[in-house]
Amino acid sequence: MLLRPAVNGRTRALCSGPHGARSARGRSGRVSPDRDVIIIGGGHAGLSISKYLKDDGVDHLVLERNRIAHAWREERWDSFRLVTPNRECRLPDFPYNGPEPDGHMRKDEVVDYVEAFAASFGPPLHEGVDVRALRCVGSYAFVLETNRGPVRARCVVVATGAYRDAKVPALAGDVDANVVHLHASSYRNPQDVPAGDVLVVGTGQSGSQIAVDLHRAGRRVHVSTCGAPRIARRYRGRDVASWLEVLGVLDRDVDDGPGAFDADARDVDLRAYAREGMLLYGRLTGARDGRVFFANDLVANLASADLAMDRIKDAIDAYVARSGIDAPPEARYRAVWQPAGSVRELGLARAGIRSIVWCTGFAAAHDWIDIPAAFDERARPAHRRGVTLVPGLYFLGLPWQHTRGSARFFGIARDARFLADHIRASARNRAIENLENGLHFR
Repeated sequence: MLLRPAVNGRTRALCSGPHGARSARGRSGRVSPDRDVIIIGGGHAGLSISKYLKDDGVDHLVLERNRIAHAWREERWDSFRLVTPNRECRLPDFPYNGPEPDGHMRKDEVVDYVEAFAASFGPPLHEGVDVRALRCVGSYAFVLETNRGPVRARCVVVATGAYRDAKVPALAGDVDANVVHLHASSYRNPQDVPAGDVLVVGTGQSGSQIAVDLHRAGRRVHVSTCGAPRIARRYRGRDVASWLEVLGVLDRDVDDGPGAFDADARDVDLRAYAREGMLLYGRLTGARDGRVFFANDLVANLASADLAMDRIKDAIDAYVARSGIDAPPEARYRAVWQPAGSVRELGLARAGIRSIVWCTGFAAAHDWIDIPAAFDERARPAHRRGVTLVPGLYFLGLPWQHTRGSARFFGIARDARFLADHIRASARNRAIENLENGLHFR
C-alpha cells in the first residue's frame, strides 16, 4: 500500500488490494445465515480454533475477508524470513515436518505451511467475506453484517489479530510532498522503491530486515532508530529462540508482564552496516519545510539493543552453568562501530532521499465491533485468556493473550484449545438451560 500524506496530517491509501476479491472456498453467494459459532479471520489463529471445534463436533463457520494466509502472501517483502526457527511452528496437530527444523521459513514457505494446515482438516471456510459490523441482538446472541448479507451466531470468535491496519505517525503528513511513502506491509523489494536514497523509520524486525535488504541491493539507506531490542541469531551452539523456550520465556504468563527478553528483531547489527555506509539517526521526531528532525538518542538506542542481547546471553550462561549441559562457551559481542554523535536534522532533497519506508507497526482495528462492553477505557479488548465479559464473545491471536507466545505459531494451539473448551462447555450449559426452560432452537 503506497501512502500519501493528507491535509489533516494522517495518511491515506493510494492503492491497496480489494477486499472480497476471491470467491468463498467451496461455496459462493450468500453465507448460511445461522451458526452456533462464527470465527472471524482465517489466519493461523482462526484456523487453529476451527481445527479443535471441528474435532469436537461443534457447528461453526470461518469467515475470511481475503484468503488464507493473506498477510503472509501480500504484506511481506520478498526476502522476509521468520524470526523463530521452523521447529517452533506447531499449529494444532500439524508441527513443521520439513528438512530444515533449524532454518527460518521464507514468506512463500509460510504460506505453504498455513495452507497445508488448512488442507489437513478442511475447515468450514468462506473466503472473500468481509465482516463490516458486529453487534449483540435477540435470541441469537450476535449479528454480523457482511458483504454477503447478515449472519447470526450464538458465539463469535474474533481472530483478526492485532496487526490488521498499518500504522503511520501523524508527522508523515508534514513531510515534503515530493517524497514517496510506503509502509512495511507494502514493501516488496528494492526495485519497487523509487531511485535515490531511502529513509527507513523503525528498527524492529521489519525495519531492520528492510534496511538490510535495501543496503545489500546497493541503495544508500538512512535509518531512524528506535528503542527496539535485538537478539543474536545463535549463541553457544543453538538458535537463541530455542534457548528462550528452554528458559521458559515463551511460556511467561501475561500476569508476569513483559521481561528483559522480549526482543523480536533478527540478529541485525546496525553498527556493522553503518561501517559499510548505512547512515544511522535517532528517533524521528518531526518534519517541516523539507527537513526531518531526530532525537539525540542514537547512542542510547544502539546501546539498549546490545544490552537486551547481553541480558539474554547472561540468562543462557546461567542456565548452562546450573544444568551442566554441553554448550561450548562463546565470546561476547563487541561493538564494531560507535557514532560520533547524533545528527539532529536532515534536508531530504539535499540528502537525495526520494522515499520513506515506515516500519512503524500495525493497529488491531476493532472499530467495527459495536459492543462497548467488550473493550476497556483505552478501546482494547477486555478479556481473560480471550474470554470477554460479553457471554459468547471471544478474542484469539492477540499478543500476550495468555503468554508471550500467544499470537505465534508456537503458542496459538494452547490458546485455541482453551477457548474451544470454553465454547463447548458454554454450549453444553446453554443446552441444559434451554431444556429446563422448554426452549428449542432449530
